Amino acid sequence: MISESKSWTRIVKHGKSKHFDLRKMFSKDPQRGKNFSLKIADLNFDYSKSLIDDKTIKDFLSLAKEIQLDKQISDLLSGELVNNTEKRSVGHIWLRSKDFRPSKIEGVSEIDRVQSNFLNFASDVRSGKIKGHSGKNFSDVVNIGIGGSDLGPAMLYKALLHKHDGKVNCHFVSNIDELEISQVLKNLNPESTLFVVTSKTFTTAETLKNANFAKRWLVNSQGQDAVRSHFVAISTSANACKDFGVDSDRVFPFWDWVGGRFSVFSSVGISLALGYGSDSFKDLQKGASEIDSYLKAKDFSQNAAFIHAIINIWNLNVLKLNSLAVIPYTSSLSRFPAYLQQLWMESNGKSVTKSGKKSKLKTSPVIFGEPGTNSQHSFFQMLHQGNQVIPVDFVLVKDELGQDKEFQDSLFANALAQAAVLAFGKNKAELKSVKTENELISHKIMPGNRPSNIITLPNLEEKSLGQLIGFYESSVIFQGLLLHINSFDQWGVELGKKTASNILKSMSDATKPDYDSSTNQQILNYKKKN
Repeated sequence: MISESKSWTRIVKHGKSKHFDLRKMFSKDPQRGKNFSLKIADLNFDYSKSLIDDKTIKDFLSLAKEIQLDKQISDLLSGELVNNTEKRSVGHIWLRSKDFRPSKIEGVSEIDRVQSNFLNFASDVRSGKIKGHSGKNFSDVVNIGIGGSDLGPAMLYKALLHKHDGKVNCHFVSNIDELEISQVLKNLNPESTLFVVTSKTFTTAETLKNANFAKRWLVNSQGQDAVRSHFVAISTSANACKDFGVDSDRVFPFWDWVGGRFSVFSSVGISLALGYGSDSFKDLQKGASEIDSYLKAKDFSQNAAFIHAIINIWNLNVLKLNSLAVIPYTSSLSRFPAYLQQLWMESNGKSVTKSGKKSKLKTSPVIFGEPGTNSQHSFFQMLHQGNQVIPVDFVLVKDELGQDKEFQDSLFANALAQAAVLAFGKNKAELKSVKTENELISHKIMPGNRPSNIITLPNLEEKSLGQLIGFYESSVIFQGLLLHINSFDQWGVELGKKTASNILKSMSDATKPDYDSSTNQQILNYKKKN
């Protein structure tokens, strides 16, 4: 366990022995902004406002060497069963980076063929070659899925809306809530609506409930024969898809070595190709692949994703900062914090190590976020003056294509201002120097010394967005390997599913429910409304 390693002992000792003061650190090193910044592909990562120094990084590099991080990365890329609890390889990187593909893994040789099939299908839908049952072109796509089958595609679809050509509009349905799917369908024409149902086993309760609702909606208007023309499945279960009514040539698989939260560059991302075209999808992949190439580098000190990873482990376990606010300064990335919640917290929200022992270290912060400047008018008060210090990742875009320069400048200026005020604040002497009323001084003090990072994208093009995803994926994976946890399973999700299934039966069962007293009472109260 790394908590017992010599390197970790040095890391903790360093954290306890020094007070990290951003004002003093910037004063001592006038070039800190430059010296604590890295480029990774086209992204710029400025970590100068994090509460770390050169020794922090040096000690984490020693830890990486001590635990043979380079070998662990090599094992992951070569197809070793790094997902040890499910006895699976981890291969989402192979989808976009051919150089990493190991020939020994089942399914790897099929990647290009499967991708070609679903991208050709998407192109044929967009061109009108593939039509609906009545002969109309498809104008709308409804993506039905949950978790990784929804969050990644929905986030990227919205991020690219500034490039939408109006050919095919995509809509996303995830929750097991009739109001959600009804609101989507009420404005659509069944004759020109295509459904994409994503479920690896085609047994996901929420997804199938919504898929069957959509099927009834379509059949009521177009008849049973229309199903085969209006449904596509992303699944490994061809038989279940056939039973539902999906033709085999419209079932696009992905593999058990692609986890849901890492699956957007597989056939799960077909909605992006339908909405924006196959070239758009390939450019997203290319961007992520450019980040993957940094995994080959042996010098972790120059890998921005590694530095981001160690900062978060340091914040969580040494500085005892339990949350992370992710603030994209563009409404186009409004769904990015939600996407990141699954990527990060489902991956690393674990309490035992890979060997099954209780982890002595915290493994994941609580992730939350909202676009700036909206968030400045909601929870930033707490970030600046609350008695809990919450680190921030600011995600900035240098050039939002088509955006008026005045708007763009304002967004960027606001983000930089927030990062600076969090770091340096305003003290009592400074308030007195501007003749602040004495009774208000304590209320206006901004303590500062609140850490943040700035990740800057050059633009909102597909390649940049792919790089952003690849950056955070790499950071999450580095953290998991350093903490010796399995970032690729999610056992905490399973028990709730089974319990919900049992409680659902109790909703219509005449017998008295047999759970805890609180659950029993809630079931009985719910039944009364019926």
